Amino acid sequence: MGVTSLPYVFPGERVPRFPRTARCEHRRPGQSAEVTEQASDRRTRVTVLVALAANLVIAAAKAVGGLAAGSPALLSEAAHSVADSLNEVFLLAALRRSRRPADRRHPFGYGKERFFWSLLAAVGIFVMGGCFSFFQGIEALTSDSEEDLGGYVAGLIVLGVALLAEGGSLLRALYQARRQGGAGDGLRDPALRTVVAEDGTAVLGVTLAIVGMALHMATGQVVWEAGASLAIGTLLVYVAYRLGREARDQLIGEAADPEASGRIRALLRAQPEIDSVEELFTMKTGLDSTLVAARVDLVPGLDSERVEEVAVRIKRSIASTVPEADQIFLDVTDRRLAREAAESPAATGERGGA
Repeated sequence: MGVTSLPYVFPGERVPRFPRTARCEHRRPGQSAEVTEQASDRRTRVTVLVALAANLVIAAAKAVGGLAAGSPALLSEAAHSVADSLNEVFLLAALRRSRRPADRRHPFGYGKERFFWSLLAAVGIFVMGGCFSFFQGIEALTSDSEEDLGGYVAGLIVLGVALLAEGGSLLRALYQARRQGGAGDGLRDPALRTVVAEDGTAVLGVTLAIVGMALHMATGQVVWEAGASLAIGTLLVYVAYRLGREARDQLIGEAADPEASGRIRALLRAQPEIDSVEELFTMKTGLDSTLVAARVDLVPGLDSERVEEVAVRIKRSIASTVPEADQIFLDVTDRRLAREAAESPAATGERGGA
C-alpha cells in the first residue's frame, strides 16, 4: 500500500508514491505487510467461525432445555447465545468488507467498516442478550405459576456441555490474541476483541446460570435463578457498553496512540529543514492504517525543488518509523500565519466562529 502525497508549495506538485513498511511483530523476512494482514484475517475468520458454530449448537440446546425445564436462567443463556451467533455474522461481514481497496468514493479505504460492524455486535449483545435476560429475571420474580423442577437436571447437563464448548472457543481466541502480540496489541482487532469478550462473558454467564439453577433446586427458591438471570443481563449490558464505546471512539475519528504521535512529532522536530511543528493531527482509518497530517514551518531559503526533496524524505521517515501511517500529508506554512489561524474564532470555537 502506498503513502498518499499532497502538494507542498505549488498546486499540482506531487511526490512519488513509495512502499509502506510492513507492520507485524511476527512477520517473517521477505513477507509483505499485505500477506501478513491477510494471514491474520484468516486466523481471525477461523476463530469467529469456531465461535459461531459453538454458539449455534449451544443456543439450540439451551432453548430446548430452557423450554422443557421452564428455567429463566437457561432461557436467558439461550438468548445470550443467539445474540452471540448474530454478532459473529456481523464480525464475518466486518472481516470481508474492511479489506476492500480504496476507491474514488472512499479514498481512505474501508477500514472503518471493522469498527461499524463491531458497534452493531455490541448493540446486538445489549438488545438481544441483556434485555431478554432482564425480562426473564423479572418475570420469574413476579410469576405465581407452579414450579416444576423435573427438567433441571437435563438443563444443568446442557449448561455443562455449553461451558466446555464456550471455554474451548475462548481458549482459541486467547491463543490467537497471544500469537498476535498479547493482551495489548493482540486485541487491536475489534473482531477478535469482540469474540474474546463474548466468549469470556459466555463462560461467566453459564457459570452464573449453573449456580442459580443449582441453588433453586436445593432451596426451592426461584429468587436464586431470577437473580442469576438479572446478573447475566447486567454482565451483558456492561460488556456491550464497553465494546460499543470503543467502536464509537474509532468510528468518529480516534487519534493514533500517544506513543506513535510522540515518535512522529520527535522525528519532525529532528529534521534540520523544519523550523517548527505547528500542528500534528492523526486519525485511525482502519485496523492497520493511520492518517497523519502535519503543519510545519520550514527554515528560510529553501527553493521549491529542495522543499520537494525534503518532503519526500520526511514522509519516508514517518512511514518507516510508524508503519501504520499509510496516508501522510504535509502542509508547509508560515509560523505566524499558522498561529493566527489556530487562535482565530473558527479554530477556538468562540462566538462568531464556525
